[in-house]
Amino acid sequence: MMLCYLDGNFLPLEEARVSPLDRGFLFGDGAYEVIPVYSRRPFRLAEHLARLENTLRALRLPNPHPAGAWEEIVARIVAGNPWDDQSVYLQVTRGADRMRRHAFPAHIRPTVFLMSEALATPDQEQLEHGVAAVSAVDYRWLRCDLKTISLLANCLLRQQAVDAGCAEAVLFRDGFLTEGAASNIFAVRDGVLLAPPKSHLALPGITYDIILELAARHALPHAVREIREEEARGADELWMTSSTKEVLPITTLDGQPVGSGRPGECARRMHGWYREFKDTVMRHG
Repeated sequence: MMLCYLDGNFLPLEEARVSPLDRGFLFGDGAYEVIPVYSRRPFRLAEHLARLENTLRALRLPNPHPAGAWEEIVARIVAGNPWDDQSVYLQVTRGADRMRRHAFPAHIRPTVFLMSEALATPDQEQLEHGVAAVSAVDYRWLRCDLKTISLLANCLLRQQAVDAGCAEAVLFRDGFLTEGAASNIFAVRDGVLLAPPKSHLALPGITYDIILELAARHALPHAVREIREEEARGADELWMTSSTKEVLPITTLDGQPVGSGRPGECARRMHGWYREFKDTVMRHG
């Protein structure tokens, strides 16, 4: 049995029900987070909750819980499910109205839902050989900095990658790299780590921030700037990063090798630093 949380109740996932008039169901009107859990300890929970608060504020959707209450709910979900390493999914929608209408209704209660799954991180073969990606035009909306549940465009782009037998779609808008369909993308050129700047065109990734922190800590040359499409295609290394993918090298793009076609030295070092950082945080909190 998988334990979930729905509107104040902990219950088996198969028993959870929401109204068909819920605005998350009708309009994709809501926010979400995915929180990695290692050895039953949530990783960077405060940062995930801060990003949730930012999204909810932008959506003009009241945050239903203070941070301490969120922490308690997450802890119970983690304790009530069978895996030591988990991926906790947290979702808040505007709630169920009495009818379908576009304008925000007054005085309805947000719907709050949490569940977890076994955390699936890259396997050793992926780390040793990297993964393939395709490129795609980034046709999503102009508030990609918000982690909303309106993900149809991302799903279509990710399916484009799956149809090509690839792990991710690398997105370009107006000639510049933005991110992946479900990840942030980094490039390495001539030993310098390049990261697209935070903007309304890309999600401010929790792992993105860690990568830049680690680059500074270990004196890896790096720059946060716009990356032209030709720079990304000619990069020595490309990485996809996320809370579940951690640091995963992309070794082919559109069937062409990235750099040598093997994971690069910068990726190897960053992956080691990331694992060391994660283990230290999990040991000491």
